[in-house]
Amino acid sequence: MKRTLPPGGTPVPPPLRESAAYIEELGKPTVAQVLRQAHALGRVAVQPRCGVGGHEEMKRLLTTLEERAAPDVLTLTIDSHTRLLRFGQARRALLDDPRDLNGYPLVTHGWRRGRELNEAVAAPLEVRHGSPDARLLFETAVASGITSFEGGGISYNLPYSKAVPLAESLAAWEQVDRRCGELAELGVVVDRELFGTLTAVLVPPSISLAVSVLEAVLAVRAGVRCVSIAYPQGGQVIQDVAALRAIPELAARYLGPDVLVPPVLHEFMGVFPRQRGHAEDLILYGALVARLGGAWKVISKTRQEAAGIPDTEANAEGIRLADRANSPLLDFVTVDEERVAAERARILAEVDELVAPVLGRGGDLKAAIVDAFAEGTLDIPFSASRHARSELIPGRDREGAIRYLSAGSLPFSRRTLRHNDELLDRRGEGRIGEMLDAVTADIYYFPDLFGEPRT
Repeated sequence: MKRTLPPGGTPVPPPLRESAAYIEELGKPTVAQVLRQAHALGRVAVQPRCGVGGHEEMKRLLTTLEERAAPDVLTLTIDSHTRLLRFGQARRALLDDPRDLNGYPLVTHGWRRGRELNEAVAAPLEVRHGSPDARLLFETAVASGITSFEGGGISYNLPYSKAVPLAESLAAWEQVDRRCGELAELGVVVDRELFGTLTAVLVPPSISLAVSVLEAVLAVRAGVRCVSIAYPQGGQVIQDVAALRAIPELAARYLGPDVLVPPVLHEFMGVFPRQRGHAEDLILYGALVARLGGAWKVISKTRQEAAGIPDTEANAEGIRLADRANSPLLDFVTVDEERVAAERARILAEVDELVAPVLGRGGDLKAAIVDAFAEGTLDIPFSASRHARSELIPGRDREGAIRYLSAGSLPFSRRTLRHNDELLDRRGEGRIGEMLDAVTADIYYFPDLFGEPRT
């Protein structure tokens, strides 16, 4: 089968004013409006992950998911070549076999095809990608009428890239955020969702939220008016609910009253159970955590997570299953409020101890962030980047909450470190080999919980 691409190579996006006019003419609600409406109705919006290389295949995937599951927001997941600005390679892959791409190469397809996708469905779209430099991708997305764009200069660099300097990614994302400010002046509010998920597995809540707070401060200073702060489900209900409930207070403390800050939950992104029933239990559990924590949106998972990329039907089933957490029959499901309040206070204290020294340096916040990661006073676990130390080692306490087996050079107070050690029963005092054995066990938390064999 002969593949065709738009003539003349990668089409240049139109001026921002023309893109804003198209979004207004399109007439569909923006992602920010959808999230606000869902929250006002007392329900958690549901969004799947999805992205394939071919244009017709992508259109069919979006329309099928909408027909079978009616998600509130749909996703355009971008391929790895586009994320790394390898547009020529993306183009060659499209002409050869789009199935070799792990997402939709929007820049290569161009904004006119992006509009075709947008006009094919009623739900608004969000772009998810993983690029440290997303400037051209952002322009193409906006020209396509897409009103939500995930990522940031920290969270879309350190978990994904080995050698991209933080100063470069922060500068590139500042330009994206300034364009969002310009769009807001033109009447279009783009939701800038921050990828607090980071490296996805065993991320302590205070690290996730501290990175998102700093990215959010940068975004708001650049003119962004809607900042979704996304948190990765760790697996322990008290801690996850507490972390989600901490987001509005952090927003009030650091971002001010004029910014919309929807809390978002990514359902569990670690090792999934292989048995269908167990996987479905985990999906419903995650959606219920989102509801109890006051999330405005949940990013759903599928029963096929342990096997690889899910097919369309499994994706639709995952959306429908997550949406069942909105049932009024679950209105009476509660959580221990005293324990949640205590955990929330711990998380807020840790975030403040991480964020305050960076903001307190004065001058250029981007430079302060770069310095903090170089010194290890900011850090993330299991980073792919040489620009993060990855000295901290996370681990679960006896109840499954994620703590610090080693806090590395993070600027925690003695009280915070002592309390953390108490919660871990001093697991952090063991030898490095014992600590790594504990981390391995913690990674298999849910398969072990269900008694499934490790693979």
